[in-house]
Amino acid sequence: MPETTDSARMKRNVWLLFCCQALMGASMIGQVAMGALIGHSLAEDKSLATLPMALQMLATMCASIPAGIVFARFGRRAGFMMGAAGALAGSLIFALGVWRGDFLIYCLGAIPGGLGFGISQHYRFAAAEVATPSYRPRAIALVMAGGIASAMIGPELVKHSKDLLLPFLFLGTYLLLALLPPICMAILMVVDLPPAPPRPKVATPVIDIMRRPAFMTAALSGMVAYGTMNLVMTSTPLEMMLCGFGVGASATVIQAHAVAMFAPGFVTGPLIARYGLRRIMIAGAVLTAGCAIVAVAGKSFAHFTLALVLLGIGWNFMFVGATQLLATAHAPEERVRAQAANDVLVFGTVACTAFASGAVHDRAGWEVLNLALLPALAVALGALAWKGLRERSARPVAGQAS
Repeated sequence: MPETTDSARMKRNVWLLFCCQALMGASMIGQVAMGALIGHSLAEDKSLATLPMALQMLATMCASIPAGIVFARFGRRAGFMMGAAGALAGSLIFALGVWRGDFLIYCLGAIPGGLGFGISQHYRFAAAEVATPSYRPRAIALVMAGGIASAMIGPELVKHSKDLLLPFLFLGTYLLLALLPPICMAILMVVDLPPAPPRPKVATPVIDIMRRPAFMTAALSGMVAYGTMNLVMTSTPLEMMLCGFGVGASATVIQAHAVAMFAPGFVTGPLIARYGLRRIMIAGAVLTAGCAIVAVAGKSFAHFTLALVLLGIGWNFMFVGATQLLATAHAPEERVRAQAANDVLVFGTVACTAFASGAVHDRAGWEVLNLALLPALAVALGALAWKGLRERSARPVAGQAS
């Protein structure tokens, strides 16, 4: 059957959101590849090497509330424009910090950069809103798969532009990254985005939304997925540097990790539809545990690459699943507050793990850092089991009622 006009328009919007996600994600993946190295070179206390990343994740968490307000009052387009402006400002301030050799200025760039990245996390929610219910899991996964392009753009810019403006290592990279947000703004002008949702006369308290089993399980799964991934990813370039690998090698590993994070997006939606949400999320937890096992087994380039690839695929399965689960936890008029509350929890966790990553790596070592994933994964699996038991216990009651 020929595709209808509405269906074609919907898919066009999803692919445009894919492009926006790719551009906004490239800055963050590039920052992951070089941020800890720059922090290590600028900070007197080397345990603060990951502080800029921690501040960026803290700003990402804080972005959820103002983003929710802007999305609710002015619509998605205005909010995403604000996010692109933040990413632009962040890249320029990072560049200034590198040029001046000033750790404080460099850390300040993390604030608008984190705000921009935090707002960009809502592209997956916008994809859910422009898609039909049957296409929604695929739309969410496809937009998140924009990270594949991010994985190509960000690390490649780092590898090929780090020496562009010597003696200021990485200065040229940040100036090139500053070109990406304006391109994103241009795309946002042509994508069809939903208007601001109607404001209910009596709003459901956020705490009531957060008490729902689906919300609690989705938020906790997202916190574990992103927190465990960030804990290991942030310190990987540092550990590789200490093992004698150069910037190009660590950038390649981060690139492989980023591809593994987002490439499954083309199949995660169909996998969820075929095997069920819970099974895919459990598979993600198992793959993440596999990362810890491989990471402590050795420190060759192959060990780093395989561990980070497992970590990326595990994150994708858990986080896409958590996003899909969150969509079942709220009514349409509650979506902005539910999404903002979820992201505060998720990126608050990410901020903590970004800071803890440098401290744990500096004081306890690479092996302890990786083994710390296992208890958190056990908590996420417990939450999924708890929700499954609640659903099964509710079915007989529903049957008797009918």
